[in-house]
Amino acid sequence: MDLGNCLFIHDPAHKADYRKEPDAKKFQYELDALEHLEAFIRDCDQRTDVAKAKLRETQEELTDEASQKAEHINQLSEQIGTKLAKAEQLGADGHVEESLKLMKEVEELNLEKGKSEADLRTAIPTSTYQQQKLRVCEVCSAYLGVHDNDRRLADHFGGEAA
Repeated sequence: MDLGNCLFIHDPAHKADYRKEPDAKKFQYELDALEHLEAFIRDCDQRTDVAKAKLRETQEELTDEASQKAEHINQLSEQIGTKLAKAEQLGADGHVEESLKLMKEVEELNLEKGKSEADLRTAIPTSTYQQQKLRVCEVCSAYLGVHDNDRRLADHFGGEAA
C-alpha cells in the first residue's frame, strides 16, 4: 500500500528540540502517532478481510457453476442411456424407423454432451485452479499464488512490489 509523500515537516532542528523536551510534553505527539497507526492498521485489516471475502465468493461461484455444468452433463448422459436402450428395444421389435429416429436424437445429445464437457474442461478448471492457488497476504492484502516460487514470495515479504 503506497501512502505517498509525508505531509509533515521533518526538520533535524525540530527533531533535536523534541528530544530535549521532558517526557511529559512528548506524550501528546506519541498519542497522535499511535492513533494514526491504529487507524492505518484498521484500514489494512479491513482491506485484508474484503480481499479474503472476494476470493471466497469467487471460489464458491466457480464451484457452483462447475456443479451446475456437471449436473447438466449427468442429465444428458441419463437421457442418452434411456433413449439408446429404447432405440435398441424398438429395433429388436422391428420398428426400425422409430429406432433410427431415436438414434439420431442420441447423436444430437452426444454432440451437446461433448460441447458441455469441453466447456467444463476449458472454462471452469483453469479459473478454478487459478482461484484455488491464490491466498491473501495478511500484511498488505495482496493476492499471492500458493505455488509462487520462493524467490518471488521472499521478495514480496521483503517489501518488494511484485
